[in-house]
Amino acid sequence: MKRLLSGNPMMVFFIVIMLVNQVTSGAFSSPMDWLYRTFTLLPGILIGITVHEFAHAFSAYRLGDMTPKAQGRVTLNPARHMELLGLVTLVFVGFGWGKPVMINPNAFKHRRIDDIITSVAGVVTNFVVAFLFLFIIRWTVFTPYFTAAGGAGFGLTLAYDILINIVYMNIVLMVFNLLPIPPLDGFNILSEIFDLRRFDWYQWVMQYGGMILLLLIIFRVLSKVLGPMIQAVFGFMTGIVF
Repeated sequence: MKRLLSGNPMMVFFIVIMLVNQVTSGAFSSPMDWLYRTFTLLPGILIGITVHEFAHAFSAYRLGDMTPKAQGRVTLNPARHMELLGLVTLVFVGFGWGKPVMINPNAFKHRRIDDIITSVAGVVTNFVVAFLFLFIIRWTVFTPYFTAAGGAGFGLTLAYDILINIVYMNIVLMVFNLLPIPPLDGFNILSEIFDLRRFDWYQWVMQYGGMILLLLIIFRVLSKVLGPMIQAVFGFMTGIVF
């Protein structure tokens, strides 16, 4: 996604439009509320992107590709997986990205299957982490001991908001990355399953997929599609844990 912005005035224009949408929607109308939302969302953003990209790197490395290891991506250090511009954009306009893991599919023993595993690893890890933090909420925030220790005031509310946003951001990343639009994982998974590279339109979609994705976000098409999906996954997971 970073390549779309570099030296491309149109992409910068799209980001400005998204920022204007945030301003006109009242996202910054209360600076203190915005700071609180940002503070409680940041751990979820950092954890979600870090585990997602780490899962790609680790699975590719274990399947025989040394590229992620050579680039220092087989780590849970957030600094190795974050793009500053993507993080800032995510905080201010609600859309961003991490540093993509570079892999060499030709290094895999079973190219198509291993490529699918590597692509799926990120979203599966987000799913597992969301479940993990739901269980943490279940056995800490809602236990009598935690409530007695932290009270029902600001401390408990802050802890709950941070934890639930970690759950939420991991679900968002999972669902979003499963969309069948390049450069997202969902498109790569479909490409390998159905060998989409053999079609003439494949290169066109790969070239303009990022722009298509941005347009769908700007015109709020994705929010209408993703919203119910995210809520369905969240309801399913909370129903199991609680």
